[in-house]
Amino acid sequence: MANIQSLDPTASPLDYYGWELRRQREAHGLKQGQLGDIIFCTGSLVGQIETTKKVPTRDFSERVDAALGTDGLFSRLIGLVLRSQLPTWFQPYAEMEAKAAYISTYQAQVVYGLLQTEEYARAVLATGMPDDLEGLVAARVERQRVLKREQPPLAWVVLDEAVLHRPIGGPGVMRRQLARLLEFARHRWMHVQVLPNEAGAHASLAGSFNILRFEDDPDIVYTEDVISGHMTASPETIKEAALRYARLQATALSVEDSAELIIRVMEERYGVCSQHEEHPVA
Repeated sequence: MANIQSLDPTASPLDYYGWELRRQREAHGLKQGQLGDIIFCTGSLVGQIETTKKVPTRDFSERVDAALGTDGLFSRLIGLVLRSQLPTWFQPYAEMEAKAAYISTYQAQVVYGLLQTEEYARAVLATGMPDDLEGLVAARVERQRVLKREQPPLAWVVLDEAVLHRPIGGPGVMRRQLARLLEFARHRWMHVQVLPNEAGAHASLAGSFNILRFEDDPDIVYTEDVISGHMTASPETIKEAALRYARLQATALSVEDSAELIIRVMEERYGVCSQHEEHPVA
């Protein structure tokens, strides 16, 4: 195991977090196991985080702040740490997504990242066989904090019906993921529409794309290929993407009818939901 003292705190947010955690722990005269007992985890986990072998979570950071009286230091650091765990090519998009005032997305394969449950996200991310799956999952969950802001971005999500039928993670995972989508049926800031299979040929057969709009900055269109993502602020591309998105919205089911379809797929394909998973739509 690497010696934490050899870590360069300027090397990365994760290195700085580990270096600072050990510094603060030792300043309080605590061994790893003692701190672990206080924050309800193992001393081994504390040591792994101090040596950057494990990526900390927001919950861990908040408990450390409470235990050591560090005035929210680790709760502030964790956002930077988790963002640094995202693929390098995706980090610029995540930063822009967090600043957007309006998000429009069409997803042909999977549920949009901001709406994924943790277990669904884990199943999706595992397909890429990453070295640190849990770090990627934690980073994706962290992205979703943008929806918890006092004034989150206005988001409009169009999902291909195929997304509902693709059994990622098993029936239970899918059932809870579709139930999560239903939570937005009456949401003020988030609207979910389903593009039904009956639509046939449509305006984005080429694949998924996102449009980000900002208060003061130019709009951005984001697409992905098998290897990486691409952003552009080209006015011609923005205009074309906006036109295609308007056509997708016009072809998709209404928010209310989309919710009814989600309920039907959830019940018929993934089994009757439990009491905690029920989200009736008027």
